[in-house]
Amino acid sequence: MASGFFAILDDVAALLDDVAAMSKIATKKTAGILGDDLAVNAEKASGFVSQRELPVLWAITKGSLLNKIIILPIAFLLSAFLPWAVTVVLVLGGIYLAFEGAEKIHEFFVPHEHEHITAESKIMTKEEILELEKTKVKSAIVTDFILSIEIVIIALGAVIKEPLVTQIAVVSVVALLATVGVYGIVALIVRMDEFGTRLINLNEQENSISDKIGRFFVNALPKVIKALSVIGTIALLLVSGGIFVHNIDFLHHLLPNVPSIIVEFLVGLIIGFAALLLFNGVKSIFKKK
Repeated sequence: MASGFFAILDDVAALLDDVAAMSKIATKKTAGILGDDLAVNAEKASGFVSQRELPVLWAITKGSLLNKIIILPIAFLLSAFLPWAVTVVLVLGGIYLAFEGAEKIHEFFVPHEHEHITAESKIMTKEEILELEKTKVKSAIVTDFILSIEIVIIALGAVIKEPLVTQIAVVSVVALLATVGVYGIVALIVRMDEFGTRLINLNEQENSISDKIGRFFVNALPKVIKALSVIGTIALLLVSGGIFVHNIDFLHHLLPNVPSIIVEFLVGLIIGFAALLLFNGVKSIFKKK
């Protein structure tokens, strides 16, 4: 009896060890998406009234957790009954990621004309402000849903050959870390300017050390968000290229003497711009009709 109990403990310990090792690998593979997720959510969570930033961020975080609860069972059912579908979804997700990265690069070099809407200069009521917050929160949660699918599928693809129990444990850990880690960092980022303002108002002295540090944080916020956007774009192309290279045999053996990171970036870039050209072509056809 005792030997059986210790055998179970040994199996549990071995499982936990496998989960920890595979979680590390899966987290590395999803790092690029997490960078883009961080950039997107930092942008969407900023711009609110200072006192409302954290409550709004908490509402988005709860929505993100609900997204994971919806996505995870579907992903595990695919893995259990249609494992080939995981690879298909993974490649389709890679095309979307490459398209998104290429679109951001195209937007940078060829800026689009955006319609300018003149806002009415009126004081909004409390109800109107709360309604606007709800709209922005819903938009952020929808964006999170798309990114969550990508994170879960990439994590699942990293452990698709492992037993189902290991898959469930690893992907669940990665999904939870993605939510807690991303939104925890976003909370720190969006409060940078508030922290800087408090340092500036800490004393009445002009150009004191606290003033300099405070101004640094206030001025750094938009630059940090912009830098995250650039890093996220590069990461999107690397992650998508990695998906194609590791799941399509022809691309896996392409340019064997070139460092893999360069191959993955170029593959992601080429497929991304091909998808962008196809999308714009189809869109122009429908516009003409």
